Amino acid sequence: MKVVVSGAKGNLGSVIAKEISKADDMQLGGLYDPHHAGEVVAGMEIETSIENIDADVIVECTHPDVVMGNLKRWHVQGKSVVVGTSGFTEERIADVKSFWTNTETSCLIVPNFSIGAVLMMRFAELASPYFDSAEVIERHEDIKPDAPSGTALATAMRMGKVRNQTEELESNEIVKGARGGLVSGVRVHSLRMKGLLSDQEIAFSNFGETFSLNHQSTSYESFANGALVAIRYARTIKGVAVGLDAALGL
Repeated sequence: MKVVVSGAKGNLGSVIAKEISKADDMQLGGLYDPHHAGEVVAGMEIETSIENIDADVIVECTHPDVVMGNLKRWHVQGKSVVVGTSGFTEERIADVKSFWTNTETSCLIVPNFSIGAVLMMRFAELASPYFDSAEVIERHEDIKPDAPSGTALATAMRMGKVRNQTEELESNEIVKGARGGLVSGVRVHSLRMKGLLSDQEIAFSNFGETFSLNHQSTSYESFANGALVAIRYARTIKGVAVGLDAALGL
């Protein structure tokens, strides 16, 4: 299977490129990152542009500001894509579905490649109907370009679909935003701190009890195995899909 990585010089893209180059059933077919043309990742030189690429799957690890334009380009070229870029809200996913009309190819949007994070999101979805209060607290490195994270967005959207909504008490926010943002009826709080990579907690409570789920990634290598799972899974589906639950049998 020939795989191209878009955004290959970034922390996520470079780790995925290295793992692809070591996989027995994959071949690193090219690297794309216009701002780092000529630099080398996984023993291969990054190209300036890839207009007519030869790839079975493209992995998108680019900035949220440019990913949609790239997806439209790959769709026109008839390529299947795995999206690791953050920031996919319900509206953005709907936008992808509106133009991804070629059902012979796939666009798999993955909020988080970490297997532990996939399990965390599933467990949060299972727990959500049983607690009156539920909020998401996500902590990432201070240079992360978006907030909330894609993982937090995906978690809250999944929780919101299954929650037995209870009336939320109004709070007088002395400082606007102190209570966090609302995603599908779930409060989400984004912390940006030096020295962190990825840390998310889902806090639940009822009268008389609390329950929390927490996942931490301490290195970008935590995303490698899930990325390979996503690439293999993308070859087996058609159209737009979100998450790795089906690929892992969850």
